[in-house]
Amino acid sequence: MRIAELTALLHLASPALPIGAFSYSQGLEAAIDAHLVETADDAARWITSGLANVLAPGELPFVAHQLERWRTHDAAALIAANAEFIASRESEELRRETAQMGWSLRQLCTQLEWGDAAHRATLERMTPVAQPSAYALAAWAHGAAPDAALAAYAFSWVENQTAAALKAVPLGQFAGQRIIVALRPVIEAAVARALATPPDALNTFAPQLGILSARHESQYSRLFRS
Repeated sequence: MRIAELTALLHLASPALPIGAFSYSQGLEAAIDAHLVETADDAARWITSGLANVLAPGELPFVAHQLERWRTHDAAALIAANAEFIASRESEELRRETAQMGWSLRQLCTQLEWGDAAHRATLERMTPVAQPSAYALAAWAHGAAPDAALAAYAFSWVENQTAAALKAVPLGQFAGQRIIVALRPVIEAAVARALATPPDALNTFAPQLGILSARHESQYSRLFRS
C-alpha cells in the first residue's frame, strides 16, 4: 500500500474526523437499556453480530459498489443507490444519522476539494446524502483500493461501537481493546464477503436493531443520538 493511500484511510477512519460519529451508538445504547448488553462479553457479541450480520451483507457491499460507480462516474446510478440506501434504514433515527454524517463528510469533500468538480457536483445532487456514499467518494478521490477502503470503514465502525460501549455499559479500556483485537479477523471476513456481494444481493434485514432503534427515540435517559 502506498503511504499516501494509508494516511488518507487513517484520516477517514479517525475518530477525530469531524462528522459526529462519536455521538451515535447505532442501537447499542437501546440494547443496553433493554438489558441485552450488560457485560464485556455481551458487548463483544453485539458488536460482532452487527459487523457480521448487518455491515457485511449490507453497508460494506454498498460502499464497494458506490466506489465503482464513483470510478466510472455513473451519476444516475450513484444517486439512485444513495436514495435506496437511505430508504433501507430501519428507523427515523438511523436515517437522520446517516444523513447528518453524510452531510458533514460532504462538507469536508467540498471544502478540501477531494475529487474533481464534476464528482463533487454529483455528490451535491444527493439530498440527503448517505454517509457511505460520501465516504466512497472520499476513498475514491484518494485512490484507495476497495478492500483497503472497506477495511478502514469497518474498523472505524468497530472502534466507534467499542467507544460507545466503554461509556454506556460501561467497560474498562482493556476490555474495549480486547474486543477490537478479537474483531480483526471478523473485519477481514466481512470485507471479503462484501466484495463478493453483487448489487442485487445486498441485505439490511435486522429487525431487532430496527425495534431497538425505534425504542431509543423515546428512551428516558440516553447519552447518544441513536
